[in-house]
Amino acid sequence: MQLESSTLETINKWLTNSYDRDTKDEIQLLINNEDFNELSDAFYRNLEFGTGGLRGVMGAGSNRINKYTIGTATQGLSNYLLKKYPGKVIKVAIAHDSRNNSDYFAKITADVFSANGIIVYFFKELRPTPELSFAIRQLGCRGGVMLTASHNPKEYNGYKAYGWDGGQFTAPEDTEVMNEVAKIANIFEVKFDRIPDNVKLIGEEIDKLYLDSITGLSVSPEAISRQKDLKIVFSPIHGTGITLVPKALAQFGFTNLTLVEEQSKPDGNFPTVVYPNPEEKEAMTLALKKAQEIDADLVLATDPDADRVGIAVKNNDGEFVLLNGNQTGSLLIHYLLTAWEEKGKLDGNQYVVKTIVTTNLIEAIAKAKNVTCYNTLTGFKWIGQLITQLQGKKTFIVGGEESYGYSVGELVRDKDAVISCAFIAEMTAYYKDKGTSLYNALIDMYVEYGLFKEELVSLTKKGKTGAEEIKAMMEQFRNNPPAVLGGSKVITLKDYELGIETDLNTGKTSPLALPKSDVLQFITADGSIVSARPSGTEPKIKFYCSVNAPLADKSKFNEVNEQLTVKIQTLMKDLQA
Repeated sequence: MQLESSTLETINKWLTNSYDRDTKDEIQLLINNEDFNELSDAFYRNLEFGTGGLRGVMGAGSNRINKYTIGTATQGLSNYLLKKYPGKVIKVAIAHDSRNNSDYFAKITADVFSANGIIVYFFKELRPTPELSFAIRQLGCRGGVMLTASHNPKEYNGYKAYGWDGGQFTAPEDTEVMNEVAKIANIFEVKFDRIPDNVKLIGEEIDKLYLDSITGLSVSPEAISRQKDLKIVFSPIHGTGITLVPKALAQFGFTNLTLVEEQSKPDGNFPTVVYPNPEEKEAMTLALKKAQEIDADLVLATDPDADRVGIAVKNNDGEFVLLNGNQTGSLLIHYLLTAWEEKGKLDGNQYVVKTIVTTNLIEAIAKAKNVTCYNTLTGFKWIGQLITQLQGKKTFIVGGEESYGYSVGELVRDKDAVISCAFIAEMTAYYKDKGTSLYNALIDMYVEYGLFKEELVSLTKKGKTGAEEIKAMMEQFRNNPPAVLGGSKVITLKDYELGIETDLNTGKTSPLALPKSDVLQFITADGSIVSARPSGTEPKIKFYCSVNAPLADKSKFNEVNEQLTVKIQTLMKDLQA
């Protein structure tokens, strides 16, 4: 294999410029071993600073997470802030998760900010992503950074950049930040020498503010007081959830929490799981085992930076079943709207939010409760942006997305597994207090609104060739949309990249109201929806399938559920034909 001339040029720059000796040795070893595939992937481009920041494999190279790519990103973000707020005292907050090198990368980030004259509030120990979002607003910061790769494998790390409102950057600020990062042509432009006086350590005082604020949102404290001994099993999957989730549950009033001890210690190698992702059944294995041992009412597990949560509940046969993100989100929204309604708090000025690839069951629930439901693009930053835009005008109750991310109230502008764990436990206590269970509440919801079933199918395409394959697949779907999916005619194509909705029967087009994003949605005559989008954080193309059918009564659940499973399989076969 021959390396492209531009790749060779970048490699030589890293070998001859003032990069540290360990970095140069790592590169030279790849050259000596003639590992051209690795060299190509590590140097064929600069790791892209996208709308959410950076995410990638750790190691030497321009397309890797390391001291220099982290430093370049921070210098670019510093330059943006200094231009945005000239003559002002600029403050930022920094936190990190339990991943290998996250603490080191957080230190580098603090070094660069401080060297640029920016005041840094630095969490002295690992903390969840949502607490960083909270801290940015509490401390009057102009921005913030979280060092995490969320639920990616252990080889990865990343850098989430936040704006003044505690949300990830959206247009036009995201482009402005990306442009400033892209302008940095040489590592000499990065200021790595820390100014110690500009770095302030924070920790327990923010924890207290955050936890007290969460507790103030509780809607059903009476149910909790009667069900305080609810048996809850919790696993942080070796991540930051251990710092605050047990405290939040205790402060809400729950007294019977069992930790999965094997996964309670923060560890960036994630030794007990293949992927530290609560969306994966394998990652929940130990938690489910513990739940069976103690006959738990609820299982909770958070990802390494504690912005996502997976749950399991007992079905009517006493078996623990995992709920997917759409099910948990729908239950949470249904519970909160019902509890608010019972307390006379709904006055028409409240709203909920979901993303375009999240179940339409949420829309049906909101409509029945006369509460506005907004749809945003995929990614919680869009939900956060909407909360900021509507603050003081309408009241945000709850929002969520199918990828196990939810938030309650207006405390943060990102997914929040700490708040979510507290409210999922409260919701479980609420239903138990009424003599039922979370599982039965799910089935009852389906009987009332219809059985909605969703499935995410992901195709992994790694490296440069994979990125090209994904791009080609999207172009093929865009130019030649399928005529039939799951035995039903495709009647609508929504192309969010072009901002156009097309009626495939008449050819009539109309504009889409949301910002541009590389997402295609195919909607069939029977209401099935398939959405295709390249992942912004992983080398994957994702297909979101959604189907639904009436559920006449609870006894028909398994039968109708199986029919919908077969329908999704047919949809995917048609899409790949």
